[in-house]
Amino acid sequence: MSQANQRVDDQAAAQEELPKDLVELAIMIAKLPEEHRQELEPAVNKVIENSRRRRRIYTLVQEALSQLRLDMKYLMFDLEATRRERDHYKADSNGGSDENPGEF
Repeated sequence: MSQANQRVDDQAAAQEELPKDLVELAIMIAKLPEEHRQELEPAVNKVIENSRRRRRIYTLVQEALSQLRLDMKYLMFDLEATRRERDHYKADSNGGSDENPGEF
């Protein structure tokens, strides 16, 4: 298999990661005559790599936000449980009555 065909196959495999227009452009450039292709391929390869990098960063940010949301839910649950425990112990320490409602 020639190097140009391998690049087209690699780019086709990465189509899920890359925008369709970018994949189509890479395929069209791979079909160009050698002198034109050598001129354009480095620029297209940089664009493809930047697109992949942005996709990875975007995925990492989404995962981090999902984890943050989950952590916030756990923290809110823990806070509510702590408040309930505090109120329960406060009521027990006052003997169940509010003799001193202003004091803790």
